[in-house]
Amino acid sequence: MELINYVHEQLETAREFPTFRPGDRVDVTYKIMEGGKAIRSQTFRGDVIQINGIGATKTFTVRKLSNGVGVERVFPFNAPTIESIVVLKHGRVRRSKLYYIRGLVGKKARIREKAHFKSK
Repeated sequence: MELINYVHEQLETAREFPTFRPGDRVDVTYKIMEGGKAIRSQTFRGDVIQINGIGATKTFTVRKLSNGVGVERVFPFNAPTIESIVVLKHGRVRRSKLYYIRGLVGKKARIREKAHFKSK
C-alpha cells in the first residue's frame, strides 16, 4: 500500500480548485482537444451527482439537461484539460451519490439550495 500511495503522490499535481460536494451547481471550463491540439474552451454547467475515487484517480460527475435530455460527463480532478471550476450554488442533499435524480422530471429533479444564515 505504501508503494501505491507513493505513486499517487508523485502523479498528483498541485491544482487549486474550490471545494464542492454532490448537489452543488458548478461551471467546469475545459479545453476541447482534437488531434493533440487545444482548439477552444467550453463550459459545462450542471449539478455534481457524485465524487468518486482518491488521489490521482479521483473523479466527479456533472449532470445537466440539454433540450430535455440528461447529459452526464465525468471529469478527472487531475485532468490537464480542466481550466477552471466555479461553484455557483451549494445544494442541500442527504446523500453522496445522487443517482435518483436520473429518474426525476421537472420540479422534482431540482436540488434545493443550502440556506446561508448570517451570524450576529
